[in-house]
Amino acid sequence: MNVPDFGLAGLEAQLWQVLLLSIRCGAALFAAPMLGAMAVPVPARILASLALGHFLAAHVPLAALPAPLSLAAALAVLHEVAIGLALGFVLQLAFAAALIAAEQIAGTMGLALATAIDPASGAQAGALGTFLGLVMSLLFFASGAHLLWFELLVESYRLLPAGGAGLGPEQARDLALFMGLGLASAAAIAAPVVLVLLLVQVVTGIIARAAPALNLFALGLPAGVLAGIAALILALPAILAQLRSAIAAALELAGAIAGTGAGLGAP
Repeated sequence: MNVPDFGLAGLEAQLWQVLLLSIRCGAALFAAPMLGAMAVPVPARILASLALGHFLAAHVPLAALPAPLSLAAALAVLHEVAIGLALGFVLQLAFAAALIAAEQIAGTMGLALATAIDPASGAQAGALGTFLGLVMSLLFFASGAHLLWFELLVESYRLLPAGGAGLGPEQARDLALFMGLGLASAAAIAAPVVLVLLLVQVVTGIIARAAPALNLFALGLPAGVLAGIAALILALPAILAQLRSAIAAALELAGAIAGTGAGLGAP
């Protein structure tokens, strides 16, 4: 017996298309530092991913999608989640470089105990880490990097169609290499200030050895804080250049994941 579908078969196919296309966008938005923060409600992120999925379904040419409730559909969902998380995780690594450098500088300055609750992540963060995080966010939005990232997210559907192949070994290699690049960027950001603070500690130790009656803690802590602030002001142009380099490297890796770039390990 034939059961009438009342024209809902086409609607079901369209809903499955929008849902599958929104999975990659949703995973990327959840992992990215801009919209993945606690300040952005989860329903707003879900609505944004569904809106992007509807836009992609209308404007991006798509291949044939697997049938819902099938093994191919489950594998396609896993591939979409992996690609989206990778695109967002790249930006998390770039922002983490600034936070790692800030923690190293704050520990050397003696400001490691000056922490507060970060409203973006809900965890404790130092004052210097919050400052560099805000500077990183301002650079990211002021340079238009967020627009380039969204463009790469949309272009990834052309080069890595939904329901097709997922991430390959080259993309996994590039992610591993970028972790090392993030640590190198953090060291380069913190190096000028840490070296200045090391010289201050050496001078303070020499003074304390020459005049044992002086209170080393009363002399060293204010000197370290003042020298650290002065070194931060002087090294700010170099720090901004390193932050821009980290953003550019993150976008390059995002392009490699999306299939539009050569990747970090390419000649």
